[in-house]
Amino acid sequence: MTIQRIDAHQHFWRPSRGDYGWLRADDPGIAPLYRDFMPADLQATLQAHHVEQTVLVQAAESEAETEFMLGLAESTPFIGGVVGWVDVSLAESSTTLARWVERHLHLKGVRPMLQDLADTEWIAHAPHADTVRTMQRLGLRFDALVKPQHLGALLRFVQSWPDLPVVIDHAAKPQLRAGWDVDWAGPWRRQMAELAAHSQVVCKFSGLLTEAPDSAGAAQLRPVWDHLLECFGPTRLLWGSDWPVLNLASDYANWIGVANSLIGELSPDEQASVWHDTAARFYGLEMRPCEGARAAASSAELPP
Repeated sequence: MTIQRIDAHQHFWRPSRGDYGWLRADDPGIAPLYRDFMPADLQATLQAHHVEQTVLVQAAESEAETEFMLGLAESTPFIGGVVGWVDVSLAESSTTLARWVERHLHLKGVRPMLQDLADTEWIAHAPHADTVRTMQRLGLRFDALVKPQHLGALLRFVQSWPDLPVVIDHAAKPQLRAGWDVDWAGPWRRQMAELAAHSQVVCKFSGLLTEAPDSAGAAQLRPVWDHLLECFGPTRLLWGSDWPVLNLASDYANWIGVANSLIGELSPDEQASVWHDTAARFYGLEMRPCEGARAAASSAELPP
């Protein structure tokens, strides 16, 4: 049976737009990404790997980039949803979010770039209540771009807003190059479990090869996968590529192969959850014809 997928985390950008502060041609580690990455660069790859839809995620701290992404979504059939950016510490961002949702069906969530903020506690105290309440009222989700040192503050944010759906991007970027015997690992395990105890929190199985040693495979990622599976279960895990950042460590086909070595150990229904169904449910993605046919077939097999 062909596995249908949703890529719950990918990016497009055009550096000439000028608002990608982290994307620098003079940084050797980032320079390969300093070019346009647009839908035409990804479409054939998605088709080859049976990826039905993607979630396009912000890469710049600007409302202009969100407008750019929403425009791409309107002209690109495979983009199922957009996760944009506003300054969630400002009350006036509520107006911006309401305007976008009214005009653009593709806006599904908001992501502040927490990993780049000097204040690791920012998410626990800075968001404006009016803006968070507006996100809830509009049915938007919160993407948490965090590292292990941010998890304590993220937990307090989750506790303060129990009705806000939250997804942890890239499993909070566990520091795999440093190994499991250093001080990040124990708190990461404990705090990921504490976050998973809150039912509105899900987690992306994405962005891990760029955190791992060179040429890492399933064996290096298994400790992460096993802990995420224990904490969240397959119905609260969703797969993503983090393309084109992925290209710094691997390629799309290899990442699918590595991920499938782990996801493929689950039952067929559980695999479908991680590859497809959790993302569709969490982001409220529109059902496509092939998905509708699958759902109808599943229903036909159930007793009345």
